[in-house]
Parts: sequence; structure tokens; C-alpha cells
Amino acid sequence: MDINSDDLKIFVAVIDSGTLSAASAHLGQTTSGVSRALSRLEDKLQTSLLTRTTRRMELTEEGHLLLHKARLILASMEEVEECIRIRHQQPAGRLCVDSSSSFMLHCVVPHVDEFRRLYPEIRLELTTRDQITDLIEHRTDIAIRIGTLGDSTLHARALSSSPLHILASPDYLRRRGTPQTPEELEGHSLLGFVHYEAGNQWPLRSRDGNSLPITPALAASSGETLRRLALEGQGIVSLADFMTRADIEAGRLVPILQEHGTGFRQQINAVYYRNTQLAQRISCFLEFLQQKL
Repeated sequence: MDINSDDLKIFVAVIDSGTLSAASAHLGQTTSGVSRALSRLEDKLQTSLLTRTTRRMELTEEGHLLLHKARLILASMEEVEECIRIRHQQPAGRLCVDSSSSFMLHCVVPHVDEFRRLYPEIRLELTTRDQITDLIEHRTDIAIRIGTLGDSTLHARALSSSPLHILASPDYLRRRGTPQTPEELEGHSLLGFVHYEAGNQWPLRSRDGNSLPITPALAASSGETLRRLALEGQGIVSLADFMTRADIEAGRLVPILQEHGTGFRQQINAVYYRNTQLAQRISCFLEFLQQKL
């Protein structure tokens, strides 16, 4: 069996176009040539991919399977081609990147200088929002979001993942003591999120399961605000490793209840519209950031 990318492109074009004649016009080939190419593909696979009548075409079960795989393969090939082209071309123009304030401060800003030296023709615009918004309305090219993504028409790319830590300052623990079990948190000042219930489900094994819901004694809408409150000794907090690693290493925040952790990791995703004019800028930024993460 010797399937190549041209076979897959013709097959996908026929399905997307709806008819052989429309596909041939799109591909710049003759209708008979497209028909023969489909027949050769079926011969290579030794199966029927389409049921053809004078009025319409319908995919067989094998056709549905091939269509799904063909789209993935062709998309991967396009991405590889873009990456290679980027190495030989200098992308230029405006690129607006949006993320939460904490991710921007801890994971983007420290690397901006290097990125600008590598891609001096890209004009970065950095904005901070905590929820996915209409990218077109806000003229945003890439939005980086933490956590599970909801259903969306946007393209998404997984960049990395980050563990969550349960943390408090040494001063708070000296004053209030260190809880030894998740149940003992009930007697402590807990710092949590406003309008983000997932952030108030802490990754701890307790008698209620593998997630401990907390009621914050003090709440904020920003992870960075909660980090500052924890540093000031205001209570115990659950925050991502990417924004607290330096604090932990310096001893400004102390991980607690580690033996009760579930090992949960927050996903870090980039979402964007597929736009050929922006493809180079988007690809080079995501490749760069993924290496740093």
C-alpha cells in the first residue's frame, strides 16, 4: 500500500466540495482525473470509500474513518511546512497575545526580550483577561488559557501543564499552625477565587473524594492578587506552580499537605483563529513559548 499526500488531498477535496466536478475545479484537475485518483485510492486500500449515485455521494464507514485521519495528517503536514518556512523567513507584523495577568507576568514577560531579539519585525501587544473572549472583537490573535477548555470553534494547542500547590507563608504557619490533613483546613483562613469555582476545588484527597471544595474567607478574581495575599500572611492558597515556583524556592511560600495531593495538573492551552496571514507569527510565538514552558 502506497498512499501519499496527494491521494488524501484529493479525497478530502471531493468530500468538502460535494461533487467530483466541484473538487476538480478546486484542484485544477479534470473530473475524470479526480475520479481515477479516487478509484486508485480505493484500490490501494482494497475497500470502498464512497457510495456514488447520479445524484449524490455518501461516505462508507471506512470512508468516514479515512476522512478523520486524513484531516489530521494533512493538518500536521501543514504545521511542519510552516515551521520549516519560519526558519527561512522573518515573520513580521502585529501579534496580540492575551492571557491571565499571572501567566503573563510569570511566563511571558520574562522571555519577551529574547523573543523580540529573535523576531524583531513582530510588534507584540500583550493584554490580560481571565476568560476567553471574542478574539476578533478584541483584535486578539492568541489567547492563552489555564484549565479545561469548553467547546469552541477556535483552534487549540496544548502548550504544557502545571501542578497545583497548597501554600502558605512561613509567618502564617507560625501564627496559625500547619494543617496535617485536608479536614484541618476548616480551621484556617482560606484564600480563593471570585467567579471561578474550579479554582475553589483544591486537588486534595479527603473523605469526600479527590477534590476538596473550599469556601474562601477572602476571595479575589486574580491569581496574582491571591499570591500577594498569601505572601502577606493572609491565609492558605492553592495556586499553579508556574506562578509560585520562585516563591517556593526562596522560602517565601511553603507547600503543605503534599502527601494528600492528587497529582492534578492544570492544562495550559493556546487558542486562536486559523488565519494564513497570521500563521507565521502565531506559529513562531507558540513554538518559542512552548520551549520556555
